[in-house]
Amino acid sequence: MSTLENTVYSRNKIHPQKFALLVSCASVVMLFAALTSAYVVRQAAGNWLEFPMPVLFLYSTLTLIVSSFTLHFSYKGFLAGNVKLYKYLLLLTFVLGILFIYLQYQGWMALVAMGVELGTNPSGSFLYVLSGLHAAHILGGLAAVFVAILHAFILPYEVSAKRKLRFEMTQIYWHFVDVLWIYLIVFLWLQQQS
Repeated sequence: MSTLENTVYSRNKIHPQKFALLVSCASVVMLFAALTSAYVVRQAAGNWLEFPMPVLFLYSTLTLIVSSFTLHFSYKGFLAGNVKLYKYLLLLTFVLGILFIYLQYQGWMALVAMGVELGTNPSGSFLYVLSGLHAAHILGGLAAVFVAILHAFILPYEVSAKRKLRFEMTQIYWHFVDVLWIYLIVFLWLQQQS
């Protein structure tokens, strides 16, 4: 880290890369806020197909919540020097992320089986778009977790400032997409109840 970056970091108390990540997360929040607002407006316009939310989306939600815990405790293991816990919980986080994507796909297949396809009705289209965009963000998170796994298994164990920052940023993003999905699933469930 250069002297200028050190000065800026110590003055602002937030690393510039973390700040950039948080700004990116804020833009994603705005995207999903716009989409959920459009959902509400379009639902009020009529011609809205009512259908039950596939239970697989609830299973995927639980999977994602568990993955946030595994990543958190992997980080705790990393800081504490518990290398085995750190590595294996990181691997488990990745597997749970893949399981989330698989359950989302199965949820989409359940929608198709109910006759709710992407272009059939705006209500179904919104569900596919919201869950699909979120799944794309999960794939980005999986890429970050995969890089963390490579660091864990290839590089010698070391709690350096650079590795700690990378891990913290991975955690921030992963927890962010977790909270984003919880928002989406609660939003969609509440819309079905109204």
